[in-house]
Amino acid sequence: MKIRKELWFGFALMALIGSAALAMVFSVDTMTNGHYGLLMLSLVVVAIMLGFPTAFTLMGMGMMFAFFAYHSGDQTAGGAMKQTLDLMVQRAFSVMGNDVLISIPLFVFMGYLVERANLIDKLFRSLHLALARVPGSLGVATLVTCAVFATATGIVGAVVTLMGLLALPQMLRAGYDVRLSAGVITAGGCLGILIPPSVLLIVYGATAGVSVVQLYAGAFFPGIMLAGLYILYVIIMAKIKPAWAPPLTAAQRFVPLPAPLTAIGATGDGWAVSNLFKALNGKRNQDVSTKYLLGQLGIALLPAILFAAVAFASYQSATTVVPVETYEELQPMGAGSTVDENTNEGGLAEPPAEEGGLAEPPSGDAVAEPPGAEKDAPAAGLTADAATEPAAAAAPAGEATEPAATTKPASMSFWIGLAVGLLAMVVFYAILSFTRLEVFKMLLSSFFPLLVLILSVLGSIVFGLATPTEAAAVGAFGGFLLAAAYRQLTFSVVKESVFLTAKTSAMVCWLFVGSAIFSAAFALLGGQELVETWVLSMNLSKTEFLILSQVIIFILGWPLEWTEIIVIFMPIFIPLLDNFGVDPLFFGLLVALNLQTAFLSPPVAMAAFYLKGVSPKHVTLNQIFVGMLPFMGIQILAIVLLYQFPAIGMWLPQVLYR
Repeated sequence: MKIRKELWFGFALMALIGSAALAMVFSVDTMTNGHYGLLMLSLVVVAIMLGFPTAFTLMGMGMMFAFFAYHSGDQTAGGAMKQTLDLMVQRAFSVMGNDVLISIPLFVFMGYLVERANLIDKLFRSLHLALARVPGSLGVATLVTCAVFATATGIVGAVVTLMGLLALPQMLRAGYDVRLSAGVITAGGCLGILIPPSVLLIVYGATAGVSVVQLYAGAFFPGIMLAGLYILYVIIMAKIKPAWAPPLTAAQRFVPLPAPLTAIGATGDGWAVSNLFKALNGKRNQDVSTKYLLGQLGIALLPAILFAAVAFASYQSATTVVPVETYEELQPMGAGSTVDENTNEGGLAEPPAEEGGLAEPPSGDAVAEPPGAEKDAPAAGLTADAATEPAAAAAPAGEATEPAATTKPASMSFWIGLAVGLLAMVVFYAILSFTRLEVFKMLLSSFFPLLVLILSVLGSIVFGLATPTEAAAVGAFGGFLLAAAYRQLTFSVVKESVFLTAKTSAMVCWLFVGSAIFSAAFALLGGQELVETWVLSMNLSKTEFLILSQVIIFILGWPLEWTEIIVIFMPIFIPLLDNFGVDPLFFGLLVALNLQTAFLSPPVAMAAFYLKGVSPKHVTLNQIFVGMLPFMGIQILAIVLLYQFPAIGMWLPQVLYR
């Protein structure tokens, strides 16, 4: 029996981990609980690589080693078992009580509904026609389609599979290189785990105790940066090696015009707006209804109408002065009080002095007032009266002041933005031919609905209008509406989406339960303390620690998936961040970028296997792996850029929430 190279790699890696564990066992004179914790960690990794279910492996190992930790002290076997079971119940209950996890099934349900709305075919065709004159247009359109669809669904396997069925045959027929085509599809499909709304960020936030809202705001620009770097690479390769990405032919760029537009004499290169106005006023619309022409004209003028509405709203916001609330009627405590100290009607009276009772001692024996006290008393009274005079004089002055201004001139940045927008509108309408109008209509029915859904979900989260759970519910309802609008909302679709959502959500929740039990056992054995002592003994700087941690995560991405890396290893890394002054939010963004490699790095490169399952027979797995390598290099470049310029990820959270 011949063993594949991937299996040899996996066996070699398991042997390396086992050898390291044995070396640790035989190198110490006495095995402490901390060493047993590290042994548990290595056994878990090997068991997962052998194919055991991750969640139940974590729970089983955690309970076994937790029992050992309790029983290694003075506790009896029965007491240790009771404490272990109590630990399991408490950790499971704490996971089930985590409100953040409610958003996971809602986002997953939204993704499955959008996937089954069959939008991706229209989306890809409209984008590749819109980008027809860009070098490597099919590759660029594939990346944009993957980014939009992966963001809307968050399901890497579904995006890679669908794009493998849809885009790969067209790219191969157009003469694209197999390796470039495979790399574009696999790398683009993985963008969904970085660009919000991402389940990965929710899992990291729940594990590390970081706000999911801030993670979403921070990951927005790094995700766009990574997608932009992918697109830039494809364009450069199309320029350097045109044989790898040939331009589209005229036949591939051809867009047929509807019969009513042809009836009024429209041509593909004709200017759309002017010809539509002429058709409304001339005799050429005898066979075409005015209603149809007005509809086409409305679609053509829709960007101008939307721009005018946004410009007007922005102008109102830029020129309106927010009133500052003043509290002029507040008075000092006691001011205006006219209570007469001698008036005691209705109050408690001093009891009458009785003879033979207690009398005030004679003043001669009492302590005398200090010299000058009698002179200071009137001065204090004058000071109090003088303090009330400015307050009284200020009242008429306040009444005489003019009302505050409610408007202000617009800032220079507003006028610059308005000028740029007007210039874009002029260029858009100058090149708006009937062919481009048809492409724009295709985008209106495929690209913009998804864009509105994504922006409504993200905007409500980032700007504080809704929590992630509430926004996920809105997104799931939006996915429902999209499936209904495209006539795909059938009972079988809803049933399958609910089943897959329950399956995925159960997997994630069991992973959290297993991770909680495992991390508790690891801390109980002192493994976390041992790791922290070892790392601090290396005297690393902040940069060296970040490089070490990212290299470890990068290597872990070869045999493990991102869920296993986050739930197992993040509880080990997070406590170390305070020692090096690393923000957990910034560390999470680096990890999210780094974990893109978990889907692209062999031997467990799931994106490659997804694509291989739907690709033609002549496309080999080695070609797919080779095509993914440049995109892994781009991911490393993105990590370096984010580290050198942290504002790429930290600027938006700081502006919105700090």
